[in-house]
Amino acid sequence: MLELRQNCENCNKTLPPNSTEAMICTYECTFCKDCVDNVLQNVCPNCSGGFEKRPIRPKIELESNPPTDIVVYKPVIMEKFQILLEKYVNILPNER
Repeated sequence: MLELRQNCENCNKTLPPNSTEAMICTYECTFCKDCVDNVLQNVCPNCSGGFEKRPIRPKIELESNPPTDIVVYKPVIMEKFQILLEKYVNILPNER
């Protein structure tokens, strides 16, 4: 079951369970669409994977399976990320 993290790991933007801006990688690293497109360029800084739109859990399911209240906020250090980005930015996620 997805954790449904409620914030962008990079900019700390709030991403509630019904957000259409939430993007996740295969490990559920969660970032907002703006950071994925303009900062990360579809390269997860944690695992090098690509991102997909996070599914929206139906409201009725949120009662028994609420989102996590754990906040993961670790802004990307661009100097370190640049090495990873240069390696993977021109390789499609399914070919990394």
